[in-house]
Amino acid sequence: MHIPRERNGYKTMDKVTKMFKGIAAKYNGVALILRIVIGMIIGTILALTVPGAVWIGEFGTLFVSALKAIAPILVFVLVASALAQGSSKLDRRFGLVLWLYLFTTFMSAVVAVFSSRLFPQTLALGKAAKSDVVPQGLSEVAQNMLTAIVTNPIQSMIDGNYIGILLWACLFGLAMKGIASESSKTFMANVADSVSQLIRWIINLAPFGIMGLIFTNVSENGLSTFAKYGSLLLLLVGTMLFMVLVVAPAIMFAYLHRNPYPLVYRCYKESGLTAFFTRSSAANIPVNMQLCEKLGLDKDMYSVSIPLGATINMNGAAITITIMSMAAANTMGIQISLPAAIVLSVVTALGACGASGVAGGSLLLIPMACSLFGLSNDVAMQVVGVGFIIGVIQDSVETCVNSASDVEFAATAEYRSWIKQGRRLPDFMYSRKERKELGIA
Repeated sequence: MHIPRERNGYKTMDKVTKMFKGIAAKYNGVALILRIVIGMIIGTILALTVPGAVWIGEFGTLFVSALKAIAPILVFVLVASALAQGSSKLDRRFGLVLWLYLFTTFMSAVVAVFSSRLFPQTLALGKAAKSDVVPQGLSEVAQNMLTAIVTNPIQSMIDGNYIGILLWACLFGLAMKGIASESSKTFMANVADSVSQLIRWIINLAPFGIMGLIFTNVSENGLSTFAKYGSLLLLLVGTMLFMVLVVAPAIMFAYLHRNPYPLVYRCYKESGLTAFFTRSSAANIPVNMQLCEKLGLDKDMYSVSIPLGATINMNGAAITITIMSMAAANTMGIQISLPAAIVLSVVTALGACGASGVAGGSLLLIPMACSLFGLSNDVAMQVVGVGFIIGVIQDSVETCVNSASDVEFAATAEYRSWIKQGRRLPDFMYSRKERKELGIA
């Protein structure tokens, strides 16, 4: 006997599928920043109204656990792929751009160390973060580094040993650069892109994770937890502004011997503003390319230096990693000596060069810096969670600094070459007196 197929069930499934797709489309149609703000508000309200509903905090635990699982792989493939793809067919201008990218990233970490020592911060971490620690001097930090460096690379990824991951990623990338075929390098780049996409999927669910983290922090520590976040955020943004307005222009002046602020203004107006809202250095590359063209730079140079800058020029990221790591150490009662802090600056500068181009990518390198002071991966990932909570503002400002400085230093290297050749600089680089002498309207 033939039994007719029941189609009502299929129609119901189709309706349910369409409904979920519609919900997902509306969810993804709202800006991530707005979604995170909504998650923070909901988490706070739930913590004040139903503090006993501890299951809500599990959203935060799952979010942090997911980041904890994928972050070691992300660091390895990003750093290895970036080194494997490197080019060596450029002139001295490129060498100066590379030097400026790396030196200013290091200087950003140094500035962050001193600002952290002047205005020490602590974090509101969960109970699981509490553990017995001992003060870490330079010898202890060096011992931790040497021990971590020689760890098996697979074991390093399993344990979240970011120092070992960074070293093995550098060696692997350099080895691939010398002997791998173009197809192998392309495959490595595809792997890095795939892992970055996986991170994007996880971060797309950040509002639920932030809701859980906020719920746990407010229910355990009260609304005073926001005062700590506000103080930390103020220090982060203030340090970045000091780097933008004082340190970076001073370095540019040392090479150009003229007022750098007209160039700084142009870069932050046309590049930094868009980067603030896109929150992605990679997404801002086309904007930077167009700005470089407006500034009259050599396309053969900036077509390489701008994408490279999106990977290794991480002034804002270095500040974030350093200040958050120092705050974690302060929270755990670790006294950090100045030499140990300088070592942190070096490691942070190197680590920041591998920061992911996705929103919040620099936060995933905090565990690497925390490992220098013997902090567990559980503690470090809670710090990452705090970073996502304040990331609504912090990550936007950080990306603005990272992306705009890509153009700043590319232009500095180019204009220095022009000055040596006796070429005329763009009109906006001259003072009123110089414009009058040159007959510029």
